[in-house]
Amino acid sequence: MYRISYMIYTKRSPTGARCQIRGAARDGRWAGPPPKMSVGRGVISGMETFTLVPRGPFSLRASIKFLEGFTPAAYAGPASQEPEGAALELAFPAEGSWQTVGVRVEQLRRDAGEVTAEIVSPAQPGADLVAGVRSQVERILSLDVDGSGFAAVGERDPVIGDIQQRYPGLRPVGFWSPYEAAAWTIIGHRIRITQAAAIKARMAEQLGEPVSFGDRVVHAFPAPQRLAGLDTFPSLAGRKPEWLRSLAQAALDGQLDAARLRAMPHEEAMADLKKLPGIGDFSAGLTLLRGAGDPDAVPSQEPRLARAVALAYDLPGPATPEQILQISENWRPYRTWVTLLLRTQLEYETGEITGRQGHARTR
Repeated sequence: MYRISYMIYTKRSPTGARCQIRGAARDGRWAGPPPKMSVGRGVISGMETFTLVPRGPFSLRASIKFLEGFTPAAYAGPASQEPEGAALELAFPAEGSWQTVGVRVEQLRRDAGEVTAEIVSPAQPGADLVAGVRSQVERILSLDVDGSGFAAVGERDPVIGDIQQRYPGLRPVGFWSPYEAAAWTIIGHRIRITQAAAIKARMAEQLGEPVSFGDRVVHAFPAPQRLAGLDTFPSLAGRKPEWLRSLAQAALDGQLDAARLRAMPHEEAMADLKKLPGIGDFSAGLTLLRGAGDPDAVPSQEPRLARAVALAYDLPGPATPEQILQISENWRPYRTWVTLLLRTQLEYETGEITGRQGHARTR
C-alpha cells in the first residue's frame, strides 16, 4: 500500500505572480512533475517552497525562543523577526544522502497557521532530496505528529494545563537527526553542557559546510562521511573521536535512520542504539526522543526531569522514577511533549543550565 502525502510548492514567476504545484509523494517519492528549485529568497526567479499544515496548536515563534535557550543548538536567528510572524534558518545534513541543506522556515501569522519552508541550498535539489528534507523538517518541529489532542492532557492534569497556557503552541524541537543527537551525547560525555556546546559549535565551523542565508552564514554539523575519518579534535578527550567514527559509520549504514527507529518498539530501539560504542541508557534515550522524535516516552531516570516534576507538582524532593512513571500516565500519548514543557519551566525558574533565570519564556 502506498502512503500518500502532499507537498505544496509556491512558485514565484519572473513577473512576481504566484502559482501552486501540488503533487503526491508515494513512499517518500515525488509522483508529480519534478519542480525546479532556486537559491535564496528572490535571488533567482522560480523559487519554490513547501507548506506544512500543523494539526493542533503550533507556534514557530515559541520553537525559536526554545532553541535560543537550548544550549546544544547554540541557535542565534536572524537579527530581526517580523512582528506578525517568525522565521527559522536551519542548516543540516539531510538524512540518507547526508548532503548539507539550508532551509528557511516561516510562519507568517503570529503563533498560528500553516508553516512554509524554502530550500535555499543546494541550488537545484532533486525531488527525492526535497521529499526527504520536508520529512526531516516536519520531524524537527514535531509537525509530523497530530497535536489536536494535546489540550486534553491539560484537562486531565491541571498542573500540565497551567504550563500549556504558560508556553502556548510549544512543541518539542528536536536535534536535526538522530545522528546529531547521538554525536551530542558523545561530545558531552562527562563535561559541562556549556563546554560541550562550545566544542560542537567549533566542529560545525571547522568541519561542517557553511550555508548562506543572505545576510548571515550558518555552519551545519559535519556530515557522517566527514566524521568517519576523524582522528582528533581539540578538547575531544579519550575515546570520543573513536566513538564518533563508529557513530558516523552507523549513520552511513542506516542504523540511525529516524523512520527506522520510530518504527521499532521502544525497548528494541533502545537496545539497538546501545550497541553503539559510547552510547548508554541516557544517550540512547536522548537519541530516540530528541533525535528520532518519539512523541510518547519518558526518560524516568533523567535527573533534570526528576527536579522538573518536583517543581511542578510541589514535591518535597526530586521525583523518583516510580513517581514519574505514575504521574506521566495522564500525559499519554504526548509524554515526550510534556517532559519538554516541564524542563522548559525548570530552566526558566532556575537557570541551572544557562545561568540565566527567566530566559525560556516563549511569549
